[in-house]
Amino acid sequence: MSADSTAVIDPARPNGPGTGGPPGGRYLGLALVVIAAAQLMVVLDATITNIALPAIQTSLGVTDSGLAWIVNSYALAFGGLLLLGGKAGDLFGRRLLFQVGIGVFTLASLLGGLAPNEGLLIGARVLQGVGAALAAPNALALITTTFPAGRSRNTAMGVYAAMGGVGATVGLLLGGTLTDLLDWRWVFFVNIPIGLAVLAGTRTLVEGERHKGRLDVPGAVTGTGGLMALVYGITRGGEHGWTGGWTLGSFAAALVLLAVFLVLQARTAHPMMPLRLFRDRNRTGSYATMLFIGAGMFATFYFLTLYMQLIQGFSPVRTGFAFLPFSFGMAAAAGISSKLVARCAPRLIAGPGLLVAAAGMFWFATLEPGSSYAAHVLPAMFVTALGLGMSFVPMTLGAVSGVDHLDTGIASALLNTAQQIGGALGLAFLSTLSTTAADATLPDAASSLYRGLATQDPGLVSKAGEALTDGYTTAFAAAAVMFLAGLVVTAFAVDAGRQEHAEGAAAAHMG
Repeated sequence: MSADSTAVIDPARPNGPGTGGPPGGRYLGLALVVIAAAQLMVVLDATITNIALPAIQTSLGVTDSGLAWIVNSYALAFGGLLLLGGKAGDLFGRRLLFQVGIGVFTLASLLGGLAPNEGLLIGARVLQGVGAALAAPNALALITTTFPAGRSRNTAMGVYAAMGGVGATVGLLLGGTLTDLLDWRWVFFVNIPIGLAVLAGTRTLVEGERHKGRLDVPGAVTGTGGLMALVYGITRGGEHGWTGGWTLGSFAAALVLLAVFLVLQARTAHPMMPLRLFRDRNRTGSYATMLFIGAGMFATFYFLTLYMQLIQGFSPVRTGFAFLPFSFGMAAAAGISSKLVARCAPRLIAGPGLLVAAAGMFWFATLEPGSSYAAHVLPAMFVTALGLGMSFVPMTLGAVSGVDHLDTGIASALLNTAQQIGGALGLAFLSTLSTTAADATLPDAASSLYRGLATQDPGLVSKAGEALTDGYTTAFAAAAVMFLAGLVVTAFAVDAGRQEHAEGAAAAHMG
């Protein structure tokens, strides 16, 4: 999306909702609520489902690989189509695409809540990701067309950004509460009234000008399809063997589709992912680092949720509250690093941050079935969050440092895409690694745990708990290595100095 888009204003028409000009003052508050609610809904969905995973697995008989797909299908569709959603808003109208995205997301939430089996639930999650990819980039763009420059727009931007952190926390708490008091299906149903209310309020939003060009549909299909084939190959290989026909076929399809995607991006006049953005080593390093950060962060939420509920017997509500230190640690570290970026080179902030995050993950790798939450889980969680919080700000600014003003929007969106795709690929690999390690100790460990609980067999429950914990800790150790890989990339590829980084911050602010 273009960073310099402006509203189409017709002086003959009165200001207000549904007109071409900025809405009157009394409508700005409602417009802000609409955009903030939409952002909250999209971000909230990334964490609210995690808390319900054990309940979903029990209710629908979901396999371990299927459980990972419930998370990954959303992330892949969201991350893979995010750039296309922003471009579609530029071409066909941001408010229209925002409305379509919210409508698709709301419908998908209804289908997810009604899903009778694993396959339909995963399909609904893909559809949710499509809706989020259409709504999220256009929600941000609508702020610039709806709110006048100055204090009003700055306030709206601040509220929008805050929804990212609030959504993650609210998702954890709300997911636990709904699963505990009602049913896991309500983590999807809760989106329906929010989505309908947002759609009703979109009349307060001001449409921006439309641009000439075309959608890179072939790029979206080949890029997203290639990533899905790669993730499927990784998960199937861990479950059915690496030499099976479906596994090898999936890897071959991924290789072909991703190769075609790169060729298309190099040759098309309107690429979804302009390859020119990767000519700068700092920017490419920031994207690569964010891939590793996304992989490790997804693992933290996913495996800790399973460990706390399946091994330590936490209720969904208690699990949600148990994650609060992670949110506090991220917020505290982000505040510190945002002050340091004007004084230090980015790698001097992100590098130590990734080292601290890796230390936290190695701490998680020492968990045992009887480990104390207060003495073991909580401090490891807080340390990991501090490290990640220190890394996010310099990597975000590094993504737009030195970029052309017209490319600021897409450069920033690519960073979000890298985080989502990295998370999906990382979780596919780590869940496969975890399942393999657990089954090496006790074949079909997850099913054995549920069977032991159903038959009240303490011996089987104990053996299965130990096996699953072995799998989780193996995944945590591998996630720590991913953070260290991000540290290496940061050290050697992100070499922007303090002044260059300050210019990146200014570009991000203007975009």
